[in-house]
Amino acid sequence: MAIGERIHHFRLLHGFTQKYLGKLLGFNDMQADVRIAQYEKGVRSPKEKYLNALADIFEVSPQALGLLHTLFAMEDIYGLYADEINGELCIRLDKSKGTTYLSIFDILSAWQSQRTKLASGEITKEQYDQWRYNYPNMDKNDK
Repeated sequence: MAIGERIHHFRLLHGFTQKYLGKLLGFNDMQADVRIAQYEKGVRSPKEKYLNALADIFEVSPQALGLLHTLFAMEDIYGLYADEINGELCIRLDKSKGTTYLSIFDILSAWQSQRTKLASGEITKEQYDQWRYNYPNMDKNDK
């Protein structure tokens, strides 16, 4: 989940409109809803001062809008969780999630396959990045 999705989630949780939230951040009437819509759609990323202000408004830590809480949300939605195998920290999937498990499994398998190709020298870093930045479209072209 991107920051925009987290902003959207917390905004709805608090019952705020985009305009109301934008005005709380100090944007004028004409910009308020447009700016929040841009954040939520990922067209723009809020500057740090706005992220901190959003965290205050939502009464969450600023990190709740970032990576760690994105991982927490992925645990709730997809069954992805941190674990330990043979003393190594890893991320695992909960098989009881059924079709959600299978879709995430397919995504992670494709990623692992490309990562292995990079490590073995079969593809370059540029090819690996091209795959990552264009997944899943790039993956469909490889098949």
